[in-house]
Amino acid sequence: MSNDSVQSVNEPQSESQNDPVSQIQFDDSRVSATYANFCRVTGTPEELIIDFGLNPQPVGIPSTPIVVTERIVTNFYTAKRMLFALQATIQRHEQVFGVLETDIQKRVKTQ
Repeated sequence: MSNDSVQSVNEPQSESQNDPVSQIQFDDSRVSATYANFCRVTGTPEELIIDFGLNPQPVGIPSTPIVVTERIVTNFYTAKRMLFALQATIQRHEQVFGVLETDIQKRVKTQ
């Protein structure tokens, strides 16, 4: 493992603690990237299951099954932190590039 792949993230302490911001280190040298344009969220009372896959036919109902290639199983606390991080990231993106339209029918231009 090289030191180049170890990174730090600032994690604020809870408001009740007076300690300065702590450093969380992580090693992403073994990460693999996968593209997904489909996700399915299911779960249990204790865990959230998020499946990712590639939908080759994003308009209409797919004629073939969507192949799920990645699955994340996490707890609801982590999922909520992920929600806040995604919301903040998307908000910054939309401030720069404009609102993201999630309804594909509104994005498709007919000729």
